[in-house]
Amino acid sequence: MCGIVGVYSYESRSQCNSKQIRDALGKLCLRGPDSNGVFATGKVCLGHSRLAIIDPGPTGSQPFSDITGRYTIVFNGTIFNFRSLRARLEQSGTTFLSESDTEVLLYWLIEKGSEGIQQLEGCFAFALYDRDLNTLLLARDRFGEKPLYYHEKPQELVFASELKALMELDIPKQIDMASLSAYLHLNYIPGPWSIFENVFKLQPGHFVKVTPTGKTIEKYYQINHQGEGHTYSFDYQTATRLLREKLTGAVEKRLIADVPIGTFLSGGIDSSIVTAIASNAKKGIETFSIGFKDEPMYDETRYAQMVAEMHKTNHSEFLLTTNDLLEGVFHVLDYTDEPFADSSAIAVYILSRETRARVKVVLSGDGADEVFGGYYKHQAEWMLRHSKALPFLAKTLHPLTQTWPQSRNNPWQNKIRQFNRFAEGMKLPARERYWRWAGFTSQGAVSNLLLNTSWPGALKTRKEHWLRGISDSGNLGENLKSDMELVLPYDMLVKTDMMPMANSLEVRAPFLDHDLVNFAFDLPDHFKMDGKYGKKILRDAFRKELPETLLHRPKKGFEVPLLRWFRNELHNEISDKLLNQDFIQHQGIFEYHSIKQIFNEMNSKNPGDAPARIWGLLVFQHWWKKYMA
Repeated sequence: MCGIVGVYSYESRSQCNSKQIRDALGKLCLRGPDSNGVFATGKVCLGHSRLAIIDPGPTGSQPFSDITGRYTIVFNGTIFNFRSLRARLEQSGTTFLSESDTEVLLYWLIEKGSEGIQQLEGCFAFALYDRDLNTLLLARDRFGEKPLYYHEKPQELVFASELKALMELDIPKQIDMASLSAYLHLNYIPGPWSIFENVFKLQPGHFVKVTPTGKTIEKYYQINHQGEGHTYSFDYQTATRLLREKLTGAVEKRLIADVPIGTFLSGGIDSSIVTAIASNAKKGIETFSIGFKDEPMYDETRYAQMVAEMHKTNHSEFLLTTNDLLEGVFHVLDYTDEPFADSSAIAVYILSRETRARVKVVLSGDGADEVFGGYYKHQAEWMLRHSKALPFLAKTLHPLTQTWPQSRNNPWQNKIRQFNRFAEGMKLPARERYWRWAGFTSQGAVSNLLLNTSWPGALKTRKEHWLRGISDSGNLGENLKSDMELVLPYDMLVKTDMMPMANSLEVRAPFLDHDLVNFAFDLPDHFKMDGKYGKKILRDAFRKELPETLLHRPKKGFEVPLLRWFRNELHNEISDKLLNQDFIQHQGIFEYHSIKQIFNEMNSKNPGDAPARIWGLLVFQHWWKKYMA
C-alpha cells in the first residue's frame, strides 16, 4: 500500500509545480514511509510514497516508467494475480526488469488499455500517464478498498489518496452542506461527494479518462444481483462446497508478499475463518487481537484465543486500559482529514499500531457482513418480511418500550434500543427504513442542528442515488447490495484503510475477492439468513474450522466505551473546548441549543444513540478547527 498524488494540466502553456507535489507527498508519508518519488513533465506531475511489500528493493520504486519512457504509473495497492498476468505478457514478448506487481500492471495496461482493468484481481487506485497522447487514466478497485479523491479546476485536474494531500494543491475548501447533513446522520460521508464542494471521491468500480479536452468517467464493474425470482444454479450443499473453495482461494491469493504477513483475529466468525484458512496455507502464521482490561462488555479475547489455539497460530494479544484507548482517540482525531466518526476506528488504530511492530501486511474479515448478511439490520429486515410475531410485538409493545432506558453500554438496554429501532423502521417504506437503520437519527433532528437550510433538496437527490437499488417489493439481497455500495466503501473500508495506513500497515480483505462476491450475490437470501443468525452458509461451510462456541455467538461490533468517556474522561473536551456556546455561535454552523439537547440526552438515563451523535460532532469540530478555522 502506498500514497499517490498528481496534477494534470489542461492548458498548453501551464507548467506543473513539482514542489506542490512534494509538499502533498509529505502528507502521505505514513502511507509510504519506505521511499518517495516524483515524475514531472510539462503537462503532468505524479508523486508516489511507498510502503514496500512486493519486490521491496529499489527496482520496485515508483513512479514507474516503461522502457521507452512513454508511459508512467503511480499505483497504490496490490495486484494479487500479477504473476499470471506477467506470464501472459511474457508469452507475447514483454521483458521485465523487476519482480514487482507495479511493472506488471504498467505493461498490462499498455497492452490492454482500460479494458484490462476487468482482469485485475486486487485492491488498487492508480494513475497511468501516456506522454505521446497526453492522457491520464485514473482507476479504483471494484469495492473501494483503496481511496482516491479528485478535484477539477478550469486549468487542471488534481488527485490524491487522501484529502490532506489534495489540500496542498490549492483546492477550494467550501463545506458541502448536503455532505455535512449526511454525515450528521451516518457519521461518515458517502461518495462520490466529499466534505468540500466540487471535491469528489472516485467511486469504486470506476475509472476516469482525462484528455486535453476534459474528463470522462466510466463504470467497469457492478454487482449483478438477480433477486428472488432468479433461478439458482445449485443446491445448498453444492453452494457450501463452492464457497469453501472460493474463499480458500481468495485467502491464499492474498498471502503473497515479500515481507512478514499475519491476520487480524477479533474472535468473530469472519476473521476466525480467514485465520483458519491462512494458518493451513502458512503454518504458524502471526495473528493479532486486542482486548479491553477495564471494559469486559467489549472484550472478546477469549474467543480469539480459542481460534489461535485451535489453529496453532503465533498469537499476540494486546490488552488495553482506558488510558490506552483514550490516547488513541487523539491520534485518530489528528489523522482524520475528512469528518469520519465510526468510533471503532479508535480500536482499529491501536490494533494496527501494535501489529505493525511485527508484520507489514495483515488479512482481515472485512466485507463478510455486507456480502453474507451479518448485521442486526439484516436480521431485522428478514424478520420484518418473514415473521409475523416480531412485527406484532413491536406494534403492540413499542408505546411502552420507547420510554424504557436505551443504551449501547448495557446489554439489556441495548436490546431495548434495537427493539425500538425495529419498531420505528417497520412503519417506514423500504428505502426510508434502510436509511434510518443505517444511521443514528432522523432528518428532522439533523435539520434542527444546522443553521443553513439550503441542503434538503441536494440530500434528497443524493439519497435517490445511494438508495436506488432498494424497492418496496424487494428482498434482503437489495439491502446487501446497497451496503456494498454505501456502507462498505465509505465507512468500513475507510476505517480499514485509514487507520492501518496511519501506522504504515497494509490490510487485505479476502471476502472482497470479486469472484467470491459475484458468487455470493447469486445465492438466494435463505442461504444466508434463517431468522436466528446471519451468514448461515458461511457458518455451515466452515463449521469444522471453528470452535463450537463461536458458531452460536450473536454479532458483536468492534465498539469502544463512548458513553463512559463522555461522562468522565472526555467531559471537559466536549463541554469546555469543542462544543461550548461561544465557539458554536462564532462558528456559525450549528444551532447551539440542539447540541445542548443531545448532550443532555447523553447524560440522561436514556442515552440511546446520543453518544454516537456526540462523537460525530466532536470529530467534526476537531476537523474544523484543524482545517477550516
